Amino acid sequence: MNTIEELKQLIHKTFAIDTETLKADAPLEEYGLDSLSLAELLFAVEEHFNLDFPDSSTGIKTLAGLSQLIDGLKAAKAS
Repeated sequence: MNTIEELKQLIHKTFAIDTETLKADAPLEEYGLDSLSLAELLFAVEEHFNLDFPDSSTGIKTLAGLSQLIDGLKAAKAS
């Protein structure tokens, strides 16, 4: 399962949003996720992927952007 698919499953589990409606390049706000929900999502992602986001990661707007950040952090952690 790729990172975007894992994120879709996590969002479904956390916010009960249908995975079929989640698009990689759509703004997360389109799914009703406000700033508090986005913070909750980032905490869930950190726990799920066992990562720590840098403070500069607050500008993430899409699943694709979040996926790229996660993949980069996983690669850095593995090296």
